[in-house]
Amino acid sequence: MRLLIVEDNAELSRLVAGGLAAAGYQSDIVGSAAEAREAVSSVSYAAMILDLGLPDGDGLSVLRELRIKMEPLPVLVLTARGGLQDRVSGLRSGADDYLAKPFAMEELVARLEAILRRPGQLLGRSLSLANLVYDTESRQIFVDDQPRIISARETSVLEILLRRQGRVVPKKNVEDHIFGLDGEVASNAVEVYVSRLRKQLAEHGAKVVIHTIRGVGYLMDVEK
Repeated sequence: MRLLIVEDNAELSRLVAGGLAAAGYQSDIVGSAAEAREAVSSVSYAAMILDLGLPDGDGLSVLRELRIKMEPLPVLVLTARGGLQDRVSGLRSGADDYLAKPFAMEELVARLEAILRRPGQLLGRSLSLANLVYDTESRQIFVDDQPRIISARETSVLEILLRRQGRVVPKKNVEDHIFGLDGEVASNAVEVYVSRLRKQLAEHGAKVVIHTIRGVGYLMDVEK
C-alpha cells in the first residue's frame, strides 16, 4: 500500500521512506503543505505521515482541512513538538496518532500498522478469496496452500483488488496504488497489468475472476 510522507527535511524523509520500504510500504514524499494538499487530492493513500513545521504553513492546518472535508485518511503526526499540549492539540485536530522526534523506526512502523489495523482501515496480515491467499507482510501468494510467484506490479494490483473484493475499485485508485506520484503513466498501463494478473492467476489455478466495469474500474470475486 502507498503512503504519503509530508516532511521538509529531505534527509529525514528519505530515511523514513527507506525504513517504510523495508517494512513493505511504498511512499511518496512531499516537502510542503501545498504539495501535501495537491498529493492528497490526486492520489488515494493508505495513510499520511505528517510533519507540523512546514516551510509554507503549519501541518495542523493541513490536518484540520482534511477533517473539515470529512476525509478519513489516517494521519500519523511526526514532529519535534513533543510537549503535552502539542500532542493534545494534534490529536484534537484529527491526528490518529502522534510521535515526537527523535524516534525509533520500529516504533513508527508499529504505530502505523496499529492505525491501519483499526476497523475500516487497510491492514490485515492475510487476504483471501476462494483458494487464493495473499500474505501482506511477506507479499507471498498461495493457491490451494501452495506458494505461487506473481510479478511485483501485478501483486500490487492483486492487493488492492483483494482488499476491496466484491466491490468496484476505480481504475484511478488502482493506478495510484501502483504508481503514486511517479510521473507520467501510459494510458493503458493499468489494463496491461490487470490482463497479466488475470493470466497469471488462471495459470496458477486460482478460482477468482477480475471483472472489468467499463468506464469505472475493476471488481474481484469468486469464480462462478
